[in-house]
Amino acid sequence: MKFAEIEDTGANVIEAYGDGHVRINGRDYARSIAVSAEHVQADWGPEHVDALSVAHLEAVLGDATQVLILGTGTRQRFPSPEVHFALLQRGIGVEVMDTGAACRTYNILVSEGRDVVAALMLD
Repeated sequence: MKFAEIEDTGANVIEAYGDGHVRINGRDYARSIAVSAEHVQADWGPEHVDALSVAHLEAVLGDATQVLILGTGTRQRFPSPEVHFALLQRGIGVEVMDTGAACRTYNILVSEGRDVVAALMLD
């Protein structure tokens, strides 16, 4: 699915997603990826939420991160309570959704200037 045109703010923007890939700033990615306004970390972590650990998320969260959008593939699946609790202890808001919804939500929040990270699994 392609998105409508988004105003260019210089931030990383998810331009399209589907069929096991996402496109960010004209480049296609086919493995789990983490993206923020300033950084793209390709081959970021696990392919499935069951394998997600706190260490995977610590690797991509900045000190100022306000919100983590966790895209869990073709359907919404929740991480372990330990992972969720660790994020809440850091004061980071966590939203868990399917990857398509995560892509759309990330673009909205980054366009608002929020310090957001999208961690996307593409299964």
